Amino acid sequence: MLSTYTYPRYAYRRPVELDAPGSIQRHPVVVIGAGPVGLATAIDLAQQGLPVLLLDDDDTVSLGSRGLCYAKRTLEILDRLGCGQALVDKGVTWNVGRTFFGDNEVFHFDLLPEAGHRRPAMVNLQQYYLEQYLVERAMALPGLDLRWRHKVRSVTPQPDGALLEVETADGNYRMHADWLVVADGTRSPVRRQLGLDIEGRVFQDRFLIADVVLKTEMGAAERWFWFDPPFHPNQSVLLHRQADGVWRIDFQLGWDADPEQERQPERVIPRIRAMLGPEREFELEWISVYTFQCRRMQRLRHGRLLFAGDAAHQVSPFGARGANSGIQDADNLGWKLKLVIDGLAPDALLDSYDQERGAAADENLLNSTRSTDFITPKSEVSKDFRNAVLSLAGTHGFARLLVNSGRLSVPAHLTGSPLNTPDSATFEGRMQPGAPVADAPVQHEGQHSWLLNHIGGSFSLLLFIESAEALDAAARAELAALATGPIPARTLLVTKQPGAAPPGCTLVVDHQGLAAQRFDALPGTAYLLRPDQHVAARWRSLAANAVSAALARATANDLEPQR
Repeated sequence: MLSTYTYPRYAYRRPVELDAPGSIQRHPVVVIGAGPVGLATAIDLAQQGLPVLLLDDDDTVSLGSRGLCYAKRTLEILDRLGCGQALVDKGVTWNVGRTFFGDNEVFHFDLLPEAGHRRPAMVNLQQYYLEQYLVERAMALPGLDLRWRHKVRSVTPQPDGALLEVETADGNYRMHADWLVVADGTRSPVRRQLGLDIEGRVFQDRFLIADVVLKTEMGAAERWFWFDPPFHPNQSVLLHRQADGVWRIDFQLGWDADPEQERQPERVIPRIRAMLGPEREFELEWISVYTFQCRRMQRLRHGRLLFAGDAAHQVSPFGARGANSGIQDADNLGWKLKLVIDGLAPDALLDSYDQERGAAADENLLNSTRSTDFITPKSEVSKDFRNAVLSLAGTHGFARLLVNSGRLSVPAHLTGSPLNTPDSATFEGRMQPGAPVADAPVQHEGQHSWLLNHIGGSFSLLLFIESAEALDAAARAELAALATGPIPARTLLVTKQPGAAPPGCTLVVDHQGLAAQRFDALPGTAYLLRPDQHVAARWRSLAANAVSAALARATANDLEPQR
């Protein structure tokens, strides 16, 4: 029990399958695991009109704060899923991190140094709130069947899907999933039952998580990380502010620490007292001891089984790359699965899920491993090097670049994806094919808005023009054809002045010029954007045949059929 949060209990329902013994119902998509990744995947698919069955063996949200920091890209994805604002309203917004060596601050950083973005760099919020908001959104969607206390006992892969045996309080039943998304967490019973690999490193160190409720306010909403602080010598400590006056403290313990002993209040309270001082009153809210690992499955796709989140890849908590990466998995997978199920893209499109998110997992593992090695050096030489870097970081810029207290989560740039169309012209800036789309303030129908509000969920053509009147009849006909093609691409006109949008188009005014600046856009510049708000292609002038070819490539429809 927590003093600041009351756990919801979601009702178990007797499955209809038990009233038709012997029959096996088929479901287009089944998702296993109602954590953040499973819920995000199910919501995304349901919003696209697919019937989705989501199974979870519990009847509430996660125990303890667990996942904590949600990055700007994750917030933008959650906006599209319908619950981003709830997270921002409840959570603690921050952009600044500070790093200390002993008593001294050696440097600080700002994760969002420029204005003109709707969402902050990070929001801190206990994972149970995120799951609660996602559950509420899921329950509001027609076509999403969320079943609590339905435990998957076995999965048998088949050429056309998978056969599942599910255990409930009223008995077991079987079902067939045409497609199965496995998001059942780090231990992943499904992955273990199927004997699928997961490889990497398990780090020989332990950390104590202590969530404490403070009676008085303490400092700004920032990330503070200490190396070798006087209150916890020769170890590291991380401090984050959460919602409801709860503060999250991570104490490095060392590999020899006994997890059972270290989570006892009589061991935890003196550590916190030494850190906060004798005058500050607090209450313990939640305690856990963990080790961490950097591992991933060699392949995220196994036929019609698709693995996502912690079931597919695991990183250390430093850098907030776990939940953020998992939600990007969901964002990458949903639109591809929808196109394949609808027969608008070949099965091979789902291979790009493994390619793109596998590359993102490798990047996360690399950064997480480097962070962990810096935080917990495994030799005296490594420790001496680290301490020398920290000593120099306060006065030397080159040393600050070497300090690694957790390279914080950034969105995946899918620059090596086979779905990208290479540039045929020269561009500046970060919006190259594969990049996540940058947000910018715009005006829509005279009201303040944001660029990302108008894209996502389907393919979009971003066309920069002086005004709507600049579009001639031929261009209007091309845009109309794109909007009504087999895989439609909606057009968002980005103009310098208000006007009337042609039929089938949306018009926004780039009143500050930030959208054009961030996209290095001249009049006539066009970008094809994927449903997950990544750039698929870009041109200096609009040509419908080039857009159609890029659409085919972005949906794997340009591949030669297998014989």
